[in-house]
Amino acid sequence: MMEVAYVCEWERRPKSNHCPSIPLVCAWSCRNLIAFTTDLKNEEDEKDLSHMIHIIDTEHPWDVSSINSGHTEVISCLEWDQSGSRLLSADGDGQIKCWGMAEHLVNSWESALGSAVEGDPIVALSWLHNGVKLALHVEKSGSTNFGEKFSRVKFSPSLTLFGGKPMEGWLAVTVSGLVTVSLLKPNGALLTASESLCRLRGRVALADVAFTGGGNIVVAATDGSSSSPVQFYKVCVSVVNEKCRIDTELLPSLFMRCTTDPVRRDKYPAVTHLKFLTRENSEQVLLCASSQTGSIVECWSLRKEGLPVNNIFQHRSPVVGEKQPMILKWRILSATNDLDRVSAVALPKLPISISNTDLKVASDTKFCPGLGLALAFHDGSIQILHRLSLHTMGVFYGPTSGSSQRGVDEPAIKRQRPGGPTVHFRALHFSWTSLALVGVDNHGKLHMVRVSPSMGQLLDMNILLRHLLFLLEYCMVTGYDWWDVLLHVQPTMVHSLVEKLHEEYMRQNQALQQVLSTRIVAVKASLCKLSSATAARACDFHAKLLLIAISSTLKSLLRPHLLNTPDKSPGDRLAEICAKNTDTDIDKVMINLKTEEFVLDASTLQSLQQLIQWVGDFVLYLLANLPNQGSIVRPGFGFLRDGPSLGMLREMMVVIRIWGLLKPGCLPIYTATSDNQDSMSLLFRLLTKLWLCSRDESHPQEPDEPLIDECCLLPSQLLVPALDWLPINDGVVCKLQSKHPLRLQFCRPYSLPGLNSSAQVEIFSRSPGAQRMDNLRCLHMGVCPTEESKACTRCGCVTMLRSPNKTTAVKQWEQRWIKNCLCGGLWRRIPTTLS
Repeated sequence: MMEVAYVCEWERRPKSNHCPSIPLVCAWSCRNLIAFTTDLKNEEDEKDLSHMIHIIDTEHPWDVSSINSGHTEVISCLEWDQSGSRLLSADGDGQIKCWGMAEHLVNSWESALGSAVEGDPIVALSWLHNGVKLALHVEKSGSTNFGEKFSRVKFSPSLTLFGGKPMEGWLAVTVSGLVTVSLLKPNGALLTASESLCRLRGRVALADVAFTGGGNIVVAATDGSSSSPVQFYKVCVSVVNEKCRIDTELLPSLFMRCTTDPVRRDKYPAVTHLKFLTRENSEQVLLCASSQTGSIVECWSLRKEGLPVNNIFQHRSPVVGEKQPMILKWRILSATNDLDRVSAVALPKLPISISNTDLKVASDTKFCPGLGLALAFHDGSIQILHRLSLHTMGVFYGPTSGSSQRGVDEPAIKRQRPGGPTVHFRALHFSWTSLALVGVDNHGKLHMVRVSPSMGQLLDMNILLRHLLFLLEYCMVTGYDWWDVLLHVQPTMVHSLVEKLHEEYMRQNQALQQVLSTRIVAVKASLCKLSSATAARACDFHAKLLLIAISSTLKSLLRPHLLNTPDKSPGDRLAEICAKNTDTDIDKVMINLKTEEFVLDASTLQSLQQLIQWVGDFVLYLLANLPNQGSIVRPGFGFLRDGPSLGMLREMMVVIRIWGLLKPGCLPIYTATSDNQDSMSLLFRLLTKLWLCSRDESHPQEPDEPLIDECCLLPSQLLVPALDWLPINDGVVCKLQSKHPLRLQFCRPYSLPGLNSSAQVEIFSRSPGAQRMDNLRCLHMGVCPTEESKACTRCGCVTMLRSPNKTTAVKQWEQRWIKNCLCGGLWRRIPTTLS
């Protein structure tokens, strides 16, 4: 149910100082970026790594970005924001820094903002809540409506600007009992204020932060002794006269039950872990008390209870409408038996609704993501416990020297215990769908652990597919990265998942389909890469993403000739006329359009020539390969019955034809065998015939023999280009389908072989001297590019870091991809030798 996916370690073996006073922290963002720290010191260059922040993306874990943080003390907290693109770090000297991507690159970071509480170590850190909360309903997983499966919960931001917009900022709790808040104003200025949690300030050894639906903040704090109460405080943040104001209020507290148990009163003297079960639920808290040899974990819940009335008031006449007075009181939900010593705790982020119905459905369908929390122990093992009942759901026997996992039913006594210090996790974190765990051990290695959606229980294939489909839909709706879901997709599942995902998407309303139109194509592309049988379809999906982007960009350049035009834009009218007019003559279709709306200046048209050339080459490639595309393993097969995409290509051909009358130099260049051949007219005619076959999606027709015969003649009439579809992806997810873990090294690229050679088709093979392509600008970069480049962490798209063209139209095109790739993935800088 849990197994190592990969292990990443430092190339030059650093020496661990094994200092228990130095905490290790790690954090996993919703964009699948992992930030972590180590307590290592490299003996070769005396470089202390304990003050450094290391950031990786899960698909390229060896490409670590080690930030010299500037912190003078050990880093105690790391916290990603809700978008997964900014990181907070805090240390033992009270310094807080906010990190952001430099030039939107995941391996280049800079800090422009920060705050400090001088000399006061930070024990808890959190971004303010933005008011967005989603609930995931397992009992509605069979529903056809995404709105029923994933519902928006009414939740107020911690602080709002004018108009209800959430204000950004962060909150920290210090060891002396101080709460400090920093607010980011729209103009970039920082408002900072500090306030004591209560009048009598005391030592805070552990703290955590949660949020309420009303916009308040709740802080839980303890002085580290299990015999002391765990205190809770309500914190309200406001802005008064351009100054930040903090109001605090004491809430009901609790004593751990193990301290009131005569058997365990002095057995676990220290509270080692204190966490709210979720950041959006301040009414459930997890506590762990430990000794040098063992631990115990308790789960508490805040409930409303009736206040008992003294007997002398029982006989008085009740007032009409009077209700029994209620108070809030902490009650223990569950507790574990005595455990081995806990070294780290990880809580799930998946917003599973914990209603009785949801829990029963999850139990019946064996849907476990989000239900379990993870405990790491000093013997190297990990246990997944149910978040409410705390009963064991799964066991992982840890990164021992044998590195083998054993069944849950196998007695622990059978395990081989290695000699020397035990390797155990000092920091542990769940992914955003709870299907993976990342841990940093006491030797500085980073481990990626796969967590089964059913916790190892045997499932029918259809149920397993439904679970994975449910989580893929959740990622589509939220915009979170779905890399951890791909860890559990076997090659044999790919085709079924793609088909079912498309069926569910088509059942949504038109507005939601439009919002998710590019995201679902990106999900399908990443799924298809997992199987050699569907790898060619991944090329089709990426080509479709590029086609959609080019079409929307070119249409956005069209302007109405007169201001008092109808509601429809020139792009909408173009699509409507091209859909109605089934003529195969491009000039007859063009006559029906108002050509004055297509007028652009010559320099703009010329700057778009590379995108226009790609459209022309793509149409020629599709048509020339039509006779050979009877198999799904051929790139381009996916466009055979894709009426909307063929219609989009047809519209682009019409636009290009009109622009060619204004600026002939912008037309796509074809190498023809005849001087008097009108290549665009020929391609448009064949494309229209192919489009007519698939225009009706409910009743697609096979291309007729005359069309196939004409397409067979195309290579003798025009030189067919060899399109560079996409670079071969060098990520790890395609190599994690087997159950054998990968061993990787930081800062040392792991060369992954391409697809299975037996299933490889010629479109994927690249000779060493082949031209490298800028996949987004559609430019050739040469055999050995000298320009700095960046690549997508998800699909592998390569593009130059700096733009070679300064025209407005090209800037408009490039601005689309400044933050993310066309598939939504993040950018990472790559060396010129790898581009």
